Amino acid sequence: MTNILTLLASTGTRLDPLELFLDADIVVQAVMAGLILASIWVWTIIVAFSMRMRRIERRGLDYEHDFWETREREALLTKQQRREVPSARVAAAGLDEWKKSTSGGVRDKAAARERIQAAMEGQVAHEADELASRLNFLATTGSVAPFVGLFGTVWGIMNSFFQIGAQESSSLAVVAPGISEALFATAIGLFAAIPAVIAYNRFSNRVNRFEARLQRFADRVHAGLSRELDKA
Repeated sequence: MTNILTLLASTGTRLDPLELFLDADIVVQAVMAGLILASIWVWTIIVAFSMRMRRIERRGLDYEHDFWETREREALLTKQQRREVPSARVAAAGLDEWKKSTSGGVRDKAAARERIQAAMEGQVAHEADELASRLNFLATTGSVAPFVGLFGTVWGIMNSFFQIGAQESSSLAVVAPGISEALFATAIGLFAAIPAVIAYNRFSNRVNRFEARLQRFADRVHAGLSRELDKA
């Protein structure tokens, strides 16, 4: 009991994260630094992806509304829109294939419909894959960060036991600081992993819903182009 009171009196009653980091073993410090950088990058991705999805969804809704309101739909397919609006790229894929299939006359309407559908479905899949690829770091951090933190904890505890042997003392004053620093590594790992897992699940669902909406738009475009083929 005397040792515990002495330890609390010398270190204070509250944990100081900066002091825990500075006093930790160099290996544990490296683990903590890596996890802190990973956490910063996770939050950067969360903020950037949220803003990107909000922008893409808004522009997509505006474009799709204009697409169905105008008769000159090819006029909407500017280079700027193809670069910035997934819906425009999906429509462009269908219209480009439609023009190729009808440029020399339509010999096989069923085959033309299949080519148009395949072109748009391929573009929809590409748009979804491009968005989902930005979430890989979140998935990796969410699954790996706790184990990286645990590695730091195990190393720190091993170092604490080494100090026991070196000083030939098993008092709490010898062991407690090292164990606290070691456990802090696990805490940082969880701090990085928890928001990464939550964000990955949430964003994956959002990408899936966006892909479904793009597919519905592609189906409507394909139906319209099929009717145009019937007139050819």
